[in-house]
Amino acid sequence: MPFEIRPYQEADITNVVNLWEQCGLVVPHNDPHKDIAAKVLFQPELFLIAQLDWQLVGTVMAGYEGHRGWLNYLAVDPEHQRKGYGRLLVDAAEHRLRELGCPKVNLQIRGQDKQALAFYRAIGYVTEDRIGMGKRMALPEE
Repeated sequence: MPFEIRPYQEADITNVVNLWEQCGLVVPHNDPHKDIAAKVLFQPELFLIAQLDWQLVGTVMAGYEGHRGWLNYLAVDPEHQRKGYGRLLVDAAEHRLRELGCPKVNLQIRGQDKQALAFYRAIGYVTEDRIGMGKRMALPEE
């Protein structure tokens, strides 16, 4: 099987979490299993998987709340980076967001992640004069 981008499936969970860990996307305050469980309940068609010869090589999680689109969890297996797969995943996510009427896509990059910053700049994203803010919300236990 050649390269393919498709929606996430439940059977992908172990490989997705392993990829995110390998790419340094899993941090103590984000439980990847909870993030995946939440995503499959809201716009699951925007959680995309890249496969090459039946092997998971990348992911991107997109969302649109009616005003702006967002990209999260863009990851490409380090052995397959710099081959265009990340760009193809972003293009696929942007295409789906555009079909929903999304006029603009936002994303956040950790300040120390110079590789991600260079990647996004290379595909047309620009640094905007904004201050990113966040607040952790206490969620009810499941």
